[in-house]
Amino acid sequence: MFKQGYVYILASRRNGTLYTGVSSELVQRVGEHKEDVQEGFTKRYEVHRLVYYEWHRDIREAIRREKQIKKWKRAWKVRLLEEMNPAWRDLYEDLLDAHYSPRAGSQDSERRQKCARSDGSLPPQG
Repeated sequence: MFKQGYVYILASRRNGTLYTGVSSELVQRVGEHKEDVQEGFTKRYEVHRLVYYEWHRDIREAIRREKQIKKWKRAWKVRLLEEMNPAWRDLYEDLLDAHYSPRAGSQDSERRQKCARSDGSLPPQG
């Protein structure tokens, strides 16, 4: 059995700079971005707002999906994230609440079902 994985999109602000990443530990990784732990793109351009994520059972599938999304036009990425998060809210606090609450198992399962898009399809036109 392989590790689970997450694909995520960070933004500097609404309609700002976007960053797409992958991690097996989403809470920890986004926290590192927010704290500017590592030098790089997200620190340089202050890209700290978690605006989208999706869960995959297998980290290899998450890596494939990240590579796919990174090749997309910006408009496609915006459409994808706005399906889940039209206001471009920072989802990190929600993620922390779900991760650390006593009901995290059921809430996380519901969120995974809502957010997962592992079929590789483009966001619908609209």
